[in-house]
Amino acid sequence: MIVAIGTFEMHFPEVHSLKEKRQILRSLIDRVRAKFNASIAEVADNDLWQRGRVGVAMVANDRVLLEQMAQKIDDIMNDHGQAQILDSYWDYI
Repeated sequence: MIVAIGTFEMHFPEVHSLKEKRQILRSLIDRVRAKFNASIAEVADNDLWQRGRVGVAMVANDRVLLEQMAQKIDDIMNDHGQAQILDSYWDYI
């Protein structure tokens, strides 16, 4: 069994309230959950309206499969126009 753990630190330059930030995060989180059945949640900076940190976790028996899924999740996160990824990393255990 291999576990992939990812973290994305995000900036929302056009957001002016927590409500707007949460709407953007909700859409990203829902897309990742629906497409990959991954566990994903906001894990830090909950009360900051222009910053956010999202954690992702997946389990499989093939590291190559996890790396492919991680790359696709990276693409989804980077392609969102209202969020900028400041930092991201994946760890495999």
